[in-house]
Amino acid sequence: MNYILETPIKGTIGIHKYKTAIHWRNGVLITDEPEKLGGKDLGPDPYTLLLSSLVACTLATLKMYIDHKGLGISEIEIAANLFHKIENQEIVTHIERKIEFREQLDPEVQQRLLRVAEKCPISKMLKGNINISTEFNNISTVNNTKI
Repeated sequence: MNYILETPIKGTIGIHKYKTAIHWRNGVLITDEPEKLGGKDLGPDPYTLLLSSLVACTLATLKMYIDHKGLGISEIEIAANLFHKIENQEIVTHIERKIEFREQLDPEVQQRLLRVAEKCPISKMLKGNINISTEFNNISTVNNTKI
């Protein structure tokens, strides 16, 4: 199995209600829930992190394509949000992604860039099938005995 990340993401939570520390290869990212949900809003919440991944991946993918093609587009802005809707008696998540360029673009270039945005790895992952396997690692120690 070839993992995408060399080092797994690790998270910890302690005595502060919803504040977590997410450890990644170069540092620590603090996450939290908004105050209205009982957190202190000290960092992004899980929905914000999910949308941030999509926005960051889309921006990087578009920038690579723009640079490769020499399109001379100076700045890209992406806004993303999500909502849940009941469809066929199931909750379906809808993500809206809006891309804005400072320059006026030819409609053909816009369509090409739209296709490129749809091909960013996170976009494809979110639209595809995702399997999540979960297991417990019991590392409790009682009298220095591993359980």
